[in-house]
Amino acid sequence: MSVSSPLTLFLTELLGAPPPAMETWWTRAERRLLERGQPLLRAGEHWRHLWWVERGALRLYYLDRDGAESNKNFFLDGALCWPITPTLRQQPVMFHVEPLEDSVVWALPLHPSDPLPGAGWAPWTALEHRVLCALLDGKMQREQEFLQLSARQRYTRLLEQHPQWAERIALKHLASYLGVTDVSLSRLRSEMGLIKG
Repeated sequence: MSVSSPLTLFLTELLGAPPPAMETWWTRAERRLLERGQPLLRAGEHWRHLWWVERGALRLYYLDRDGAESNKNFFLDGALCWPITPTLRQQPVMFHVEPLEDSVVWALPLHPSDPLPGAGWAPWTALEHRVLCALLDGKMQREQEFLQLSARQRYTRLLEQHPQWAERIALKHLASYLGVTDVSLSRLRSEMGLIKG
């Protein structure tokens, strides 16, 4: 590639050598240094970038009608996050995205009405398919967990599937993700013999 960055190196390792249009797009990425709590995307704004977390942690959350936060997902080192559907690219989002810690994030610009530059490139199409499947599977799993599992079972599953989350994400944010209060989660951790967060 003519220009290399941590992002282009990551994507090349993930997908292989890109076609010219994709390579040109990759080299337009901007490196952003974000402070903890600095908004990356606010509800009502348009999502105009693909983000890659070189280092740090992002959270995606909603505000309910009373202004209470509800965490829906977290993106740590090496994660890709982008508006994968046309609706997400074309309409204002209803959620917020912000870093949970000082972070380094690469931003690739997207145009809402244009297909992604990778459209038609088999490795990119396969990546989109994997991400969409993971999103759907994750949504189905969360629905099943909230309907059928206790808070303790949900937390145990989180520890198994996302051990980094438990190490790096504040207790109050994990509690919100699990649908419990931070006091309840702290008590649960104590009952399980874990050190309080």
